[in-house]
Amino acid sequence: MANSKRELFLKRRLRVRNKLKKRNVGGLRLSVHRSNKNISVQLIDDVNGTTIAAASSLEKDLGVAGKNNVEAAAKVGAAIAERAKKAGVEECYFDRGGFLFHGKVKALADAAREGGLKF
Repeated sequence: MANSKRELFLKRRLRVRNKLKKRNVGGLRLSVHRSNKNISVQLIDDVNGTTIAAASSLEKDLGVAGKNNVEAAAKVGAAIAERAKKAGVEECYFDRGGFLFHGKVKALADAAREGGLKF
């Protein structure tokens, strides 16, 4: 019996998270969430359980509110890189969740790398 799309997504998410937990000891995690309308990203310290920086396409100052496209994802990626630099963070691990590294997720990652984040 075939798994539903949701079950496959959850399997992928757990697989990615478990691989990160093995490599990421005490490091920071750049977690991406993509919905049908928006994309958001958080820089998370898993040791303390705190969010250090966050960016979303819902923010009015980015000028991409309501747009769910590659350009909006790139602006969100640039914003998180800038906010991470202000917080003194240069390296992190990229947690794509269950989303494929393609399209908007890839654009966000590339923009964050161009902004100075290393992962």
